[in-house]
Order: sequence, then C-alpha cells, then structure tokens
Amino acid sequence: MSPALGAVRTSRGRCFSSRRRFLGFGRAEPLRPAAEAEAEELGGAAGRARQVRLPAGGGGGGGRRPGAAPSARTFPLALDVGSGRGYIAQHLTKETVEKLIQVDIAENALKNAVESEIPTVSVVADEEFLPFKEDTFDLVVSSLSLHWVNDLPKAFREIHQVLKPDGVFIGAMFGGDTLYELRCSLQLAELEREGGFSPHVSPFTAVSDLGHLLSGAGFNTLTVDTDEIQVNYPGLFEVMEDLQGMGESNCSWNRKPLLHRETMLAAAAIYREMYGNSDGSVPATFQVYYMIGWKFHESQARPAQRGSATVSFGDLAKIDGLLSRGKK
Repeated sequence: MSPALGAVRTSRGRCFSSRRRFLGFGRAEPLRPAAEAEAEELGGAAGRARQVRLPAGGGGGGGRRPGAAPSARTFPLALDVGSGRGYIAQHLTKETVEKLIQVDIAENALKNAVESEIPTVSVVADEEFLPFKEDTFDLVVSSLSLHWVNDLPKAFREIHQVLKPDGVFIGAMFGGDTLYELRCSLQLAELEREGGFSPHVSPFTAVSDLGHLLSGAGFNTLTVDTDEIQVNYPGLFEVMEDLQGMGESNCSWNRKPLLHRETMLAAAAIYREMYGNSDGSVPATFQVYYMIGWKFHESQARPAQRGSATVSFGDLAKIDGLLSRGKK
C-alpha cells in the first residue's frame, strides 16, 4: 500500500458486498459480564450491540461552561462512530476526553483495536441504530466512515439523539468529487468498448446537501468545510489495488460483477491521457467534508431578531475613522 494513503485511509479495513462485513482477524471474544453491565448502563441491549473490548483505566473529573468552544472543553464521555480499529483514540488525551466509546459494525476491527492512553469501550453496532440512551454523550466524532451508511439522514438523527444538550458532533467523510478521475475513465471506456456503462464507484454525498442533512437532523451552529487530497499512483490498476486493500471496494447493489480486460486496458489509457502527470503518474482525488454541529442548549448564542440592528451597513465605510478617534 502506498505510504501516501496514510492521509486518506478510512482505518476500517472493510470489504462490503451484499451486507457489510469485515475481512480477517478471526472471531471476537464474547461479551464479558463487567462489559455487559457497562453497556446496559449506556443503554445497550442484547441483540443490538455486543461489547468486545474493555481496557482497564479510569478518568478524572472535568467540565466547562455550556456554549464554550470544543477546544477549551473536557468531555467526560465521547463516542466514536465508525471507529474501525480506533485510530482516533490515539490522538486523544485524558485532558480532552475522559472516556471513549468506540462503535463499529465490524466486530473483528474492534477486537484488534489499537491501544490508547484513555479508557475505551468497544461496542459492535450499526451507525444507523446506535444502542444508547438519549442525551448520553458530550461529544460524538466520526472519521471517514459515514460514506458507507445506507441511510445518512437517519444516522445523523441517531447521533443527534445520543448527544447531550450543548453536545457537539465533529465528523469527516468522503465527498462527491472523490475518485472522479477513476469514475470518468471507467465510464468512457465502457461506452467505447461495450456501448454502455454501470457505476463502479460508490455514490457520495454532495457538499450542498450536507448542511441540509445536518440541520434536518436537529443540529445548529453548523460549520461545513471541504478539502481535496491528491495521491499519485503509477496507473489505474494501482489505484484500484489500493482501494481494495483499504476495504473501499464498490458496494452498490446494482454494480456490474466484472469488467472485461479490454475495457480495463482502455480505461487505464484514458486515465493516463486525460489526467496523467508529466512524470507518468496519475492522480487520484479524495474530497473530504469536515462538519461540526451542536445540539441545542438554552445557553447557546442565538441570532438577534430581525429589525433589532442599531448600526447600518452603510456605516462600515466609516469604521476606520471611528476606531482612530477612539484610540486618541
């Protein structure tokens, strides 16, 4: 696998076909009594979630005033949705998060989760059916996993429901322009060689829809940003090999089961001709959406009512003169 892909790996190691499943690592250990009691306390129910890992540890007290910025806050209890092997936990400290619940549908990924300095509890559950009580978590995070969700609006509603008032959701997910070079090359090659084309890249959400989905789920004070990361490969076949190694194969139900050899060779040639770099490599674009949303709380700042302004926009041109007089 290309070292450059460390910046865009989903940390999940999954492969999805008719239903999402995890490749390798053997069977996970059964739910232990102590873990079962903790899962029940958080609202977990048998059949909906299964505890597979509970490292020893504890956390201290902490808190902050409602409405403060996330960076200045200590979160007593946080949730990582689609955690995979728990790479987010490696970047958290006890001063930031006292305890972290890791949720993923891939049981074996959780069993082989990496170690972290904060205490973690790993629960096998679907992102669309979070098995926790309402108003449970101070913070919910999700990194590059939500593009696998079948019902994204429902997943956002579930996240909003388990957040405490004034809790914050911070997430990142792949966006609509991800792998556009690969999509275009495969479509043009299929049109040329087979007279039609079918989707070979999973669908992604458009950034224009993301804000509506978050606000529709009940989040407020939204922040949505987008970024693009380009990774260079020797050719199309190396791109597809890396995607398969990341567990990011196409999961569409109506996908075509195979591509003819001539179509693949034509797609590789089109890819290099249309998008190739001067050094012979080809780029693969990964578009990432970053989002922050808060659950409503009475202490949060609210917009002023219409007509309550006391300064006109026309006075903005005079602001430099007013500031100068004020300093004197």
